[in-house]
Amino acid sequence: MRSLLLLLLFFISCSESKAQENAEILPKEKISELKNFIKNKNYNQDLAVFINFKLHSGKYRYFVYDLKNNKIIQRAIVSHGSGSVIPKSSTLKFSNIEGSYQSSLGKYEIKESYVGQFGKAYRLNGLDSTNSNAMQRAIVLHSFGCVPDKESQNLACLSLGCPMLSSKAFNETAKHLDQSKKSVILYAFY
Repeated sequence: MRSLLLLLLFFISCSESKAQENAEILPKEKISELKNFIKNKNYNQDLAVFINFKLHSGKYRYFVYDLKNNKIIQRAIVSHGSGSVIPKSSTLKFSNIEGSYQSSLGKYEIKESYVGQFGKAYRLNGLDSTNSNAMQRAIVLHSFGCVPDKESQNLACLSLGCPMLSSKAFNETAKHLDQSKKSVILYAFY
């Protein structure tokens, strides 16, 4: 009986720590904020993409999220812009200015795909004042060979401001995006 009780306490402890870990990587207030933003709008109400730039770039910080069932369905490494790096600091800076090579924060509408210099990519339309120049800056979601599939202590390679995924992660995301009849929102926050 005692071992059964200890086992039960262990499982409760594990599920609580997993919930706390998920809250840190994807805060509930960001999910709620996005749900309120898309409510009654012509966007996909069941699926969203989040990027938590606060997390180390070698860790999973890109999440495809099931809004209906409140669960992460994909985790991936994602790059940030080379201009976002502050030398000798773990903090990042962000910009909406052409030529800054910085990532931009805010909500994006993931638009149609096209084939360009990186293969298949998705145009991103910035919906906030912090990313309203995304189309002009050619900020797109694409893959690039230097982005790893697995987490590590190493920093991810840098982009010119675009969120870049590994080919494997990009292809997994593309399946979700291509199946969606409505635009999916990507929310990048720090």
